[in-house]
Amino acid sequence: MAKSASTPISVIEPLRRWPSVSENGARPAHHLNGTKSKFYPPWPSFRYQQSTDWVKVYIKTQIPSQTPTWGTGNSSDGKLTWLGHASYLLELPTPPGATRGPRIIFDPVFSNRCSPNQWLGPHRYTDTPCKIEDVPVVDAIVLSHDHYDHTDVPTLKALLANPECNAHIFVGLNCGALHRNALKLPAERVHEMEWWDERVMSIPLGNSAARVRITAVPSQHVGGRTGFDRWASLWAAYVIEELPEPEKDTVGKTVYFAGDTGYRTVRNGEDEDKVPVCPAFTEVGERFGGVDVALLPIGAYSPRWMWSNLHASPADAVRMFRDVRAKRALAMHWGTWVLTTEPVLEPPQFLRKECERAGVREDEFLVPALGESVLF
Repeated sequence: MAKSASTPISVIEPLRRWPSVSENGARPAHHLNGTKSKFYPPWPSFRYQQSTDWVKVYIKTQIPSQTPTWGTGNSSDGKLTWLGHASYLLELPTPPGATRGPRIIFDPVFSNRCSPNQWLGPHRYTDTPCKIEDVPVVDAIVLSHDHYDHTDVPTLKALLANPECNAHIFVGLNCGALHRNALKLPAERVHEMEWWDERVMSIPLGNSAARVRITAVPSQHVGGRTGFDRWASLWAAYVIEELPEPEKDTVGKTVYFAGDTGYRTVRNGEDEDKVPVCPAFTEVGERFGGVDVALLPIGAYSPRWMWSNLHASPADAVRMFRDVRAKRALAMHWGTWVLTTEPVLEPPQFLRKECERAGVREDEFLVPALGESVLF
């Protein structure tokens, strides 16, 4: 039986019921070019994920974060809260008759980029755990050096904008002019310090007062904010000592803040265990007889031949922990900006292996979450 011829399907272009998107001859808004080869949703409701967004989402899911809480809850406790990168807020014990203890913030940087402007430079891959306006009034701002990932003028201005904030700033030699000029601070509130210089703060706190001694100590780094002033400003680590008894030198809580530092210089092919190490950390341990807590950098170390002289690796940090004779250590200087070539999530993993190798317990060298507080 012969097959009947099928009726072909017909398609016509009828008169338009809707106005054409290109009736006036202009390129349609959803066309990215005039050749009909690239298209894009044209509305403000649409934003396409950049490749960096996917990286940021992945990193944020791997680096835990929580909203910080302030106050120690116990007048005899000290408290340290990680605010990202090298920034910690230190809350010392509450003296009798006061509603809080002294507060000291280290290297606060809340800007998105650590650079001279917010258009270029390394961009955050993890958000700050709180807004700068949420940080409580501080009594001292301690800055390790003037690199942009440690000294951020917009953040400092925001901290000092609180009318209740009368904080003093502690910096290395030749760093003071930046703060006196940019922050419009009187000279008596900006303290330039040589290594081993000391300052004792007396902080009015309600019906009481608290004393804190701040000592600048050596570390292995460089200063400078441009390519022309590399050797013109001094960097430092710091030891903070609570002085709980009026008119006495009795020391209470102690904290060592390493800032940004290397530990040794390792060139390609060299055995790390056979190169000279910086003696400053052992000297700090000997002079102070140990500290309660050391804040130690663990990131921005790769490639080692390029960065080992300036940035400690997790292996270096474990050695530093021993050298300064700390009872405990808290990690910092990782997981905020991609500054070097090691994977962003590698430093804590590397640290755990080095701690195991050195016999350091996990509760001795902690890696806090963003916004997490540790009592001591």
